[in-house]
Amino acid sequence: MTTATHHPSAPSPAQKPPLRVRAIRRTWRGLPPRQYDVRCERDLVVPAADGSPLLTDHYFPRAVGDFPTLLVRSPYGRGIPWAPMFGLLFAEQGFHVVLQSARGTGGSGGEYALWQHEAADGRAAVAWLREQPWFTGALGTIGPSALGYAQWALATDPPPELRAMVVQVGLHDIHGFFYPSGPFALENALVSAVGRLHYGRGALAMVRAALRLQRRLPRIARTLPLGEAYVPGLGGRVPFLDEALSRPDPDDAHWRGADAGAAAAHSAVPTSLITGWYDVCLDQTLEQYDRLSRAGCDTALLVGPWTHNSAMQQGWPEVFAESLAWLRAHLCDDPSGLREARARVHVSGRQEWRDLPDWPPAATGRRWYLTGDGLLSDRSPGAAPPLSFRYDPADPTPSVGGPLLSRTAGPRDNAALEARDDVLTFTTPPLTEPAEVLGTVTVDLRVGTDTGHADVFVRLCDVDERGRSVNVCDGIRRLGPATAAAGPAEVTVEMSPTAHSFAAGHRIRLQVSGGAHPRFARNTGTGEPPATATRLVPTEITVHHPSALVLPRANP
Repeated sequence: MTTATHHPSAPSPAQKPPLRVRAIRRTWRGLPPRQYDVRCERDLVVPAADGSPLLTDHYFPRAVGDFPTLLVRSPYGRGIPWAPMFGLLFAEQGFHVVLQSARGTGGSGGEYALWQHEAADGRAAVAWLREQPWFTGALGTIGPSALGYAQWALATDPPPELRAMVVQVGLHDIHGFFYPSGPFALENALVSAVGRLHYGRGALAMVRAALRLQRRLPRIARTLPLGEAYVPGLGGRVPFLDEALSRPDPDDAHWRGADAGAAAAHSAVPTSLITGWYDVCLDQTLEQYDRLSRAGCDTALLVGPWTHNSAMQQGWPEVFAESLAWLRAHLCDDPSGLREARARVHVSGRQEWRDLPDWPPAATGRRWYLTGDGLLSDRSPGAAPPLSFRYDPADPTPSVGGPLLSRTAGPRDNAALEARDDVLTFTTPPLTEPAEVLGTVTVDLRVGTDTGHADVFVRLCDVDERGRSVNVCDGIRRLGPATAAAGPAEVTVEMSPTAHSFAAGHRIRLQVSGGAHPRFARNTGTGEPPATATRLVPTEITVHHPSALVLPRANP
């Protein structure tokens, strides 16, 4: 550990990091030893693009020498967990770390907006950095979730100093978060709103707000109209949630500028992407990776067995190591920690990490046909009778696990769900040898409805010898009036990508249902807008043959 005299051109060592920050640092295991003592300056005032005062904390090594800078812009305050996770840990490893609260959050001035100020205020922060005597011109960005969005916003017009990005479980498309595949992502939208409204107000305020939503979520989810029902659960109206509910169309002028993903299509900034198979931002992260790869940008991908939250908790040792290696390589000219493979993914079932030259690997789709007796077969059932189920929005099919922001996220036993009358299941016989799936799973359905207003939710599960059915990946698609026409409509439902190995003796199962509530707002069966719908109409959904589950099997 270096404890040299402070460099005269660097800021004075105003104080040690707060005691709580240092206490949390001591609880982490599996991290590299610190290289430097750390000091910090807190509550610095940095002007936003419109001059609003943005409160900013600066963590730095107490040592002689020049160090690169990491910019972390957050709507969730500058305290726990960002102060220990980024401020302290990365300063210990030889970085200046600048933590800044976005407009209208964490004590910063101005009015909070979901995305409208991110790009301009990010550039204003870099302009401030240029005036600091300790800034060397080597800049990186890092952060998860909305902190990842702040990075993509800055990258839409990147400053010349920006040399590296580390986007952890991050999103680039705000509309896509609320409407990931058609239906409104109700539970995740509400939980996210609690975080944005209360995270920077202290732990007690955050806990109280989270408990209030937890108590009231069942009532919110079953009350119409949704635009009024959510208000008691969040303690008042939330303008950005009102806008999201009332403007489902991504082409609505309201969403102009909300998608910063175009930055990846022409980016030259080396970017490390980190996500989990049950992360709510998995699909957006893989889209970022695809765009960066097509642009010829230096990029790397890490996908672990994590949810959105557990990636930054249980997965933190792996996430930190990946992030630190990337930043050292591109800001410190030290590539020694980089792996050779562009992609590293965790293969569930085998519970092993695998290095790949790219994602997704080249694969061939294997078709498993849905049969009338509930089997998945490698042979088409021909002209078998169709199967139907009744989706009743007054008793909606519940959600179990999957990519959620709540504690119920991740892999869960689906046995109780699959016993419902409104869930069709199709299952293979026990496998005689392992079956590995790497890539995007799809279901080609021939489907009809009696109302023309319905959703179809599909889920891939791994059923073990004891009959425990655990969700691997899933997807949902909104069906339109064409499905009520004379003949069945042909639709393809994509599930989120996965890397999973079904063991010999296990069975592959497909679920088909009409929703996953309250993860997604229920389809009312009327076609009314989600914010103002007041009527509930049950829908008969019919699956015709041939329909098939398509599993990507990696080419040898």
